[in-house]
This record gives sequence, C-alpha cells and structure tokens, in this order.
Amino acid sequence: MKVTIVGCSGSYPGPDSPASCYLLEADGFRMLLDFGSGSLGALQRHIGLYDVDAICLSHLHADHCLDMCGYHVARTYGPAAPYPKVPVYAPANAPVRLSAAYGMPDEPGLETAFDFVPLTPGSFEIGPFTLTAGLVNHPVEAYGFRVASGGKSVAYSGDTGECDELVRLASGTDLLLCEASFIEQPDLPTDLHLTGRQAAEHAAKADVGRLVLTHLVPWNDQATVLDDASKGGYHGPVELARSGAVYDLA
Repeated sequence: MKVTIVGCSGSYPGPDSPASCYLLEADGFRMLLDFGSGSLGALQRHIGLYDVDAICLSHLHADHCLDMCGYHVARTYGPAAPYPKVPVYAPANAPVRLSAAYGMPDEPGLETAFDFVPLTPGSFEIGPFTLTAGLVNHPVEAYGFRVASGGKSVAYSGDTGECDELVRLASGTDLLLCEASFIEQPDLPTDLHLTGRQAAEHAAKADVGRLVLTHLVPWNDQATVLDDASKGGYHGPVELARSGAVYDLA
C-alpha cells in the first residue's frame, strides 16, 4: 500500500499545500480520503484526472470535501463524458450539502458523477482495502478511518478532539495521519481539534509505527507543533505532513 499526501493544510489551503486529501493505492486501485479545497489540482500531479476509483469523506466541512464540486464538473462534462460513477462513502447528507455548495438543485445533483454510500461505524471492503470507520469528536458527524491491505495498515484521524475511538482505529497501524491543529495554550476548546502533544499521546496509546502530524493550520508555527508532539510520550518516528510526501508501506 502506498500513501500520498495530496493536501495537509488545516481549515483552508496554505501557500504550500491544499486542504485535506490523501491518496491510497494498492493493486492498481486508487482511493481518496477526503477531497478538501484546492486538492483537485494537486491530485493531478500524482494520478490521472479520471483515475480515482473511490472516495471517502470523513466529514462535510469545506476543507475536507469542497473539491467534490469541481470533480463533478470534470466527470460530468469532460471530453469523454459521461464517465463511470465513483463510489463516495460519506455522511448521509453529503449529496444535499454538496449540491447546495455547488449551487444546483438536489435532483439529479452530484449523483450524475458519484454513487453516494452513507457512512456508518464499522468495517467494509472497498476494492483491495478493508476500511473501518469510527465516529470521532467533532461538532458535526465526523469519522476517523483505518485502512488495511496486504498486511499493512494506516489510520487517519479526520478532525477530532481527544478520542478513545481514534486509539482503537489506530491500534498497531504502520502509519497514523493525525490532525494537530492547535498549539498548546490554556483553555483550548474540547471535542474540536488536537495539539501536537495530544496527537502524540494517541499515537503512543495505539502503538503505531509512524506518526505524521497533519491538518496543519497555516497561521501556526509548525516547528512549535512538532515540538509539542515531542512532549506526548510517543517514541517512534514523528514528522510534519508535507504535500507530495509518499509513504510506501509495502
């Protein structure tokens, strides 16, 4: 399994990265975890525009899903359209929310390009991947993911505050993509985002092989995020996410 970070910026695209988007590949199958603002352009540096086989959306905040609208245009009106529908695993109200963002009526909406499948907690197969979804702590319906294939596994936090479910999803994985949106300071809100320290604490509890800090908000000093992570009790390799970085788990 190969993991490519397409976008890792938190809340909005930064100068060096689109918002959240991760490309997972195995056995010629290509799946996206999130499709945030700005990621459609960067994705084309790694695969062809029409090579996406499945999409999973952790939640429906714009920095995790908004480029679904642009991808609808590409698949509906491209030179060889119509293209086969792409299965999209997402919270149940995704078709209505995304159609509203695009500015089209609910019907037929984005269903001309995508086959929406409502997410619920549990495990299921997507191509060569076994994906496990679990609800995490965020103000809207939000999921973390565990993806396994060929004896390798990766966990993705999505957006979350401190959360036992994230530890469960990440337990024993080779790689944890964990959000670290907050800098350590007093009176941070709960059930919203993690600091670097909290991300490292989750990684330590889950005994993951590698921690990559992501959802990096551009106004933060990222060196501080990484320093915060050094205080979380995790002793494996830890680094900041970078758009274009590739992790080959084979």
